[in-house]
Amino acid sequence: MITTGGMLKKVREMKPLVCQITNNVTINDCANVTLCTGGSPVMSDSMADAIEMVGMASALVLNIGTVNDDTLGIMISAGKIANECKIPVILDPVGVGATRYRSRAAEGILKEVKVDVIKGNAGEIASLLGHKGKVRGVDSDTSSEVSDCRRLARKLGIVVGMSGEIDYVSDGKTTYALHNGKDMMDMVSGTGCMLSSVIGCFVGANGVSAESVAAAISSFTVAGELANDSKGPASYKINLMDSLFSLVPEYLNSRLKVEEI
Repeated sequence: MITTGGMLKKVREMKPLVCQITNNVTINDCANVTLCTGGSPVMSDSMADAIEMVGMASALVLNIGTVNDDTLGIMISAGKIANECKIPVILDPVGVGATRYRSRAAEGILKEVKVDVIKGNAGEIASLLGHKGKVRGVDSDTSSEVSDCRRLARKLGIVVGMSGEIDYVSDGKTTYALHNGKDMMDMVSGTGCMLSSVIGCFVGANGVSAESVAAAISSFTVAGELANDSKGPASYKINLMDSLFSLVPEYLNSRLKVEEI
């Protein structure tokens, strides 16, 4: 079986083109982290451009962080082209459940597009399961988070990556708990969006599986550990990207804290 380090090596060999219709707040960071991982980013918010570009891509990342009616239409159209071309689609349902509009946007994408991977935090995953008005996050219990991750994976027939104090990945059958730490990561806006870009790189090069999504998350969080001696959030973001760029596959394998549960 290919190791996490082996998957990172394959990303760097393939340099997958990752088409991203993403959050305006973090678009530059998402492009840069794609490059640091070993992929090639292309960012689009035009209908004509996106539907042409996605056909050449290795993966499509859809992020609803700053979604509006226009970008939602572009996301759905691009997603349908990706489905036709058998290109994996990663959905980051940023803030789903916070407003009815975001919830309708996520539901619309899931209704019209075959999504292969969802990456979200505990609250976003719970919301997609219909746990309305239920606060989930660092104060929610681990057993509920694992259950929600598995349930959504089974319900939609996809791979789900749940970020948090402990990260979880499940395809409904196999579930991993990822224990590599993040410390300062929560002090930098957009790290969740960046993680979806990293997942796009790994899935684009290695195919869709619980293992490839877990490898992407672990690579990002190990890089986060290596950046933890930064003076503050600004230097941390720079060091995070530098650490990801410099990550050696063999060293990555030696740092992993992965548990199958």
